[in-house]
Amino acid sequence: MMATLRGLVLDSVGHPVPGATVFVKSEDKGTLQAVTDSAGFYHFPALRAGDYILTAKMEGYADASVDPVALAQNEWRTINLTLEAAEAPQSQKLPTASAEFSDEPHFMVAGVTDTTNLGGHGSNVFVRDREDLAKATASLGPSASLSSALATNTATEKALREAIERQPTDGDANFQLGKLLVDEGKAGEGLIYLERASRQKLNSYDYQYELALARAETGDYAGAHKDVQALMNNTENTGQDKAEPHHLMGNVCEKLNDPLQAVREYQRAAELSPTEPYLFDWGAELLLHHAAEPALEVFKKGNRLFPGSARMLAGMGAAWYALGSYDQAVHSLGEASDLNPDELNLYLFLGKIQVVENAPSPEIAERLDRFVKLHPENALANYYYAVSVWKRRKSSEDAENLAQAKSALEKAVRLDPTLGVAYLQLGNLYWEQKDFSGAIAAYQHAIEATPYSEDAHYRLAQAYRRAGETSKAQTELQQYKEISKQKEAETERQRHEVPQFVYQLRDGRAGSPQ
Repeated sequence: MMATLRGLVLDSVGHPVPGATVFVKSEDKGTLQAVTDSAGFYHFPALRAGDYILTAKMEGYADASVDPVALAQNEWRTINLTLEAAEAPQSQKLPTASAEFSDEPHFMVAGVTDTTNLGGHGSNVFVRDREDLAKATASLGPSASLSSALATNTATEKALREAIERQPTDGDANFQLGKLLVDEGKAGEGLIYLERASRQKLNSYDYQYELALARAETGDYAGAHKDVQALMNNTENTGQDKAEPHHLMGNVCEKLNDPLQAVREYQRAAELSPTEPYLFDWGAELLLHHAAEPALEVFKKGNRLFPGSARMLAGMGAAWYALGSYDQAVHSLGEASDLNPDELNLYLFLGKIQVVENAPSPEIAERLDRFVKLHPENALANYYYAVSVWKRRKSSEDAENLAQAKSALEKAVRLDPTLGVAYLQLGNLYWEQKDFSGAIAAYQHAIEATPYSEDAHYRLAQAYRRAGETSKAQTELQQYKEISKQKEAETERQRHEVPQFVYQLRDGRAGSPQ
């Protein structure tokens, strides 16, 4: 068996890049290329052992490369590539000798969904330390409402503006107004007042920190880096090694493509203040850059300290999955789903695991049953539920489970006519019942939805052959062979794919199995 190389091409915020061209080059074996599918997935299924250069190209982006990639015989290798916008510098390649980052397994994830919905690591917006936000929320008291809080902020802003009009150099008034505006999401405007305030009190810890935070939120990461470094180097702050500037520096370094320093800063923040957010961000950063084993240890510690944190359990599940320990991954993700049953992305990832594993998992089945009950109009919920039911059938004569699976699949494609995997599974169901005309129609729909699904082409070829349509069978088989040169079977792809459930709550996007 030859070596296999596959992975994802992502943009700088972790979204898949479909249509990117991926090249794998060897001095003595030439160059092969593949094009990423709708999920950003590429695949080279039959490479000889040796050293390769892996490069991804896409118009509008700077090239991303990994060199060298050493493949051994029979090795499965997953390498994910991140494309930066053309005007931005290319992503920094991690030194392979670094102790913080292991070369295997190549598992990339931007973090795990923040179930507190408070933002944080990996977000496009640098949110104030969540401990401060929690304290501010608690200070409102149990009877406070959102409208009253907004009214209070409006009155405070008006009073501060009036004070600044009377005394433009009032450092405290400028600081308070700038901080208030940043908290309200108006970092650009708040930055003006914070800069003015910092000129009045050059050595104030609070002033310097808020200014650095505002710069980061406006995208001035180089300026934020300079400000945070000055804050930590300020001799007047000696003995005040606080967690929050290290955490902010971690965010900034990640944006500046300096992951090694980002990990160090997140680690220092967690050591100084082992809170749930800081521990989680440290583990997520390790996982982001392929260090699954140390990430798992961080998430385990976070789980011991914060057993009620669903995302710590989810982080553990992602790390276990990266290490190939599927049973542990399922158990941790299942517990996370029980703690936070409203989080869709946990169900989606569990569903993907169920699709690619041969044996049915009672733990996954239980959660997917709940998924479809909570979200009966969600196409993916119906699809994954159908797969779970299908795998529970005792035989091809198990009419009850077959009927349930068929009903759920038909509902899934009715809710989302572009869900090719649901049509594919529906075709498999018809095939098992020897309804070849039904199978042909389902496989045709699957190909319409996902033209590069080699599994659908292969199965359609077999259905045509059973129906006696030899010419059509040969055409589909040729299509299958051509696609198979670039891709592996869909189930094998899903077995090794990057879990896309992570950080999708940030922008409300849900992963797709296609």
